[in-house]
Formats: sequence, structure tokens, C-alpha cells
Amino acid sequence: MREFFAIFLSIVFLVPSLCAHEEEKRVKVEFEVDAYYTSVGLYSSLTRKPIPQLGEKREWEIYKSLLKKFYLPRNVVLEASLNPLPYASTLIKKESRTFYDSANVSKNLNLIQAIAEGFEEPWALSLFLGDVIGFQSAKKAYAGKRHGYIGYLVSVGNMHIKDAELILDDWLEAEWKIKGDQILENRALRWSFRTGAKFHGNREIRDIFYVSFRRSRTDYKSSGNFLLDNSGFEYTFDFSQNNLDPARHYFTVEKKIPFQKSKIALDLVVGFAWTSHTKYSGSLASQDGRRDPFQILFRPNIEF
Repeated sequence: MREFFAIFLSIVFLVPSLCAHEEEKRVKVEFEVDAYYTSVGLYSSLTRKPIPQLGEKREWEIYKSLLKKFYLPRNVVLEASLNPLPYASTLIKKESRTFYDSANVSKNLNLIQAIAEGFEEPWALSLFLGDVIGFQSAKKAYAGKRHGYIGYLVSVGNMHIKDAELILDDWLEAEWKIKGDQILENRALRWSFRTGAKFHGNREIRDIFYVSFRRSRTDYKSSGNFLLDNSGFEYTFDFSQNNLDPARHYFTVEKKIPFQKSKIALDLVVGFAWTSHTKYSGSLASQDGRRDPFQILFRPNIEF
């Protein structure tokens, strides 16, 4: 834990000093603050050109631009991230078990776990190699990255979250992804399509392959389409590297209530996570015989 935050803070405070004045357009540090995912990242161009700016483009035009030269890495991003609420749920269960147990509604629903379910690590360090493009975006402090990405990502960490408990696990994740965050005056659009593999140092946690799809949009000026406006979904399917058996299904839908003047939105995510009993073995599986593999998710948030 101390080592992670030392690296996190070094990126925040020391890396900017490496960005010389004449290269400020090629090397920069950006922050993202959110209750579920907070990060600081160092962006650097591998060429002598700064990150290209697309301006205000339609979603399909963004995909087209990213896929045009997906095979040619032109940017590198080093990022440290923290998942605040998922990590907080582990602290609550460890330090105040009575309060945690009082949040049990049924065997499928503990309100504290439901808020943090779906995040399998409290923090991570990541290295991205690929193509990055910028968008014309509204100027909002801590609004997000406002970039599109396509390329390869390697992430590492030393902890795993299971049932709101921290487990020692030196893990490594490698994936190919296309994702982006576009924040305009009247709309915010976020998407992520990725596939990859995750390897665990803790042999009681199964190594998996996965595919994942996520798309979310916030409309401060509604088009009148209830299903499309202020809506989102996410689906992740994990399957075993050994025999391709299903290890986990994760599915959520979301709906938002936007406030145009303040440019914030109330966000409610609901869904479920189904985890196979074979995902864990040994001591980590000892309690799973009494655990329902189907867990309900309930995730309120405020989007800035």
C-alpha cells in the first residue's frame, strides 16, 4: 500500500518537472477524479508531434480515426489509479464487521458490497502503448481524460478484492482496447471495448481471458429519446484459461439525471455479477459453498 502511494504521488508531483517548456504539448500530466476510479497519468508522444486534436466529431468518426492506424503506436501513457469506494468497502468490512453485516438485505444483496461489486482490485499501475487522439471538449476541472485510445495496455497490482475483502495477489493484466471520453457542452460520451487476459500470482485465483463492452452517455440537452439519452450499459465475460469455462458474467445498466447549468448528473447503476464457484480454489473457495454465485449490484454516483 505504501509503495503504491509513493509511486502515485511521484507521478503527481515529480513527473511535471520532467516536461520541459518546449515539449509541453508532447508531454503532459492529466488527472481524473471519481468515486470509483481516480487516476493520474503521464502522456507522452513517441514522435515529434503532439497528440492530434479531432475537434468535435461524431462517435463513428472517432472510431474511424482511431482504427485508421491502430497498428502504429505513437503514444505512451503511464498511469496510477485508485478505486476509492471499492477499497473503502474492504476497510468497512475489516474494521466494522457489525456495520457491514447490518447492510445484509438478502443472501444476494449486501448494500455495501453491492456498491463496490465489480471491481477486483483496489489500485493499479498501467502502461499504455498505442494511438491517442484528443477531442474538442468543455473546460471542466477534473472532468476526465477527454481522449480516444486504441492500443495495448499492461496493468499490475498486488491486491485482489473478493467479497469486500483484500487478498494478497501479484496480478498482471494484458489487453487490447479501444476507449474514449468526450466531454462537450451538451453531452458527455464514454466508451470502452476491450479483450485480454489476467494472470494471478495467487494460485487460488483462476487465470482468465475476457471480453468487455461499455458505453455511457450524459445528455444535458435531451433529444427526447428516453432509451438513448442519459443511459449506459456494461457487460464483461470472463472465462477460464484452462478449459474456457465461464468464470464470471458482469452486467449493468445505468440511468442519469443531468443538471444542465451545473453540468453534473446523478447516476444510478444497477445490475448483477455471477461468479462461478470454480473461479476460486483452496482456502478462498472454502466459504463459497454457502455463497450465492449471483450478486445484485446497486451503484449510486455523481458525475462531474
